[in-house]
Amino acid sequence: MEGDKYRFGDFELDLARHQLRRSGELVHVEPRALDVLCHLVERRDRMVPKTELLDEVWGDRFVSEAALTTALRTARLAVGDTGSLQQVIRTVHRRGYQFVAPVAVIAGDLFVGSDREQPVEPAAGDEPVGPARQTIRFCRADDGTRIAHASVGSGPPLLKAANWMSHLDLEWTTPVWSHWLRGLARNRRLVRYDERGCGLSDWAVPGFTFDDWVDDLETVANAVGLDRFPLLGVSQGGAVAVAYAVRHPERVSRLILAGAYARGRQVRARNETERDEAALDLDVARVGWLHEDPRFLRVFASQFLPEGTPQEWDEFTAFQRQTTSPANGVRFLEEFARIDVSDIAHRVACPTLIIHSRDDERVSVSQASELAALIPDSRLVVVKSRNHLLTAFEPAWDEFLAHIDAFLAE
Repeated sequence: MEGDKYRFGDFELDLARHQLRRSGELVHVEPRALDVLCHLVERRDRMVPKTELLDEVWGDRFVSEAALTTALRTARLAVGDTGSLQQVIRTVHRRGYQFVAPVAVIAGDLFVGSDREQPVEPAAGDEPVGPARQTIRFCRADDGTRIAHASVGSGPPLLKAANWMSHLDLEWTTPVWSHWLRGLARNRRLVRYDERGCGLSDWAVPGFTFDDWVDDLETVANAVGLDRFPLLGVSQGGAVAVAYAVRHPERVSRLILAGAYARGRQVRARNETERDEAALDLDVARVGWLHEDPRFLRVFASQFLPEGTPQEWDEFTAFQRQTTSPANGVRFLEEFARIDVSDIAHRVACPTLIIHSRDDERVSVSQASELAALIPDSRLVVVKSRNHLLTAFEPAWDEFLAHIDAFLAE
């Protein structure tokens, strides 16, 4: 048992006494519902299938899924959650459930960790990582911009270059990123940061260029005290990682690029038609973001997660709105279209792993092939998926993590 008690929000769950309290006051919960809550909290690092809950809570007794639905509804009501809010217990469509609220673990009377205060690094191994294990700090770029960065897990470091639509705190509660954090921080120390203009970093900034993003990566690496480390770049963060690896070959030991590209859409347009298409794509995005048009934002979400459910698209859209302002959303897209590291990628001096979804609808796999052709000591792995950001419940996700683990262990 990881701990005797768990705190989340105003609640404290005491496993030994089988009690739930809110602000010190006992909350009456039907026993089966409390069993469900305990099981989900203890296994909050993963999605729990319906069959597992039925087996663990009801044992050999046959009950219908309606009994589980009732117990879940009761558990949610007890902790101030609902099926529509899902701020504590999230339903994974047709698959199961996951406890997603930030949790602090208490072993006996010893406070082990909280979402923001007194974080404790776990011992190396397979201990679950989560917001209770995360440390958030701030540093300043040369132009005064405040950059938020976080560390979670223990072991050898892995620095993730920032990419758009991040939020160091809220990422733990969204199905877009939560499994990435837990998977990447397994048996290692994951360091990541919010890009200028989004998340917990400053939104009103003097500079908003690609070079500023590379400078911010350098600022974070220095602030954390990393000398030589592997570097991960996802989506447009891949180009930032490439530029940093070229700038500081002595510091990057290995480079991992996921869903990345060397040239933005405007740069790689080969003819007038493709240039018109790139301009139209940007114009539509500009209107959609500035007006926060839910129809556009949902279509945008479906480009990142074409195999997602409508519920997952809505969750992605809600997360988009929380990560940055509409004006900055437009600025990001404009700068992404102008990215071009094709003339420096050949100077990457470290071993490089390039992983890409075969049918990525946001960034074509041809962009991964271009990176592999440009970077000398690189290898390309194509996984079977249509998603730009791999989800936790597709076979490609486990394959993705296995390739990264093997590459970093070499």
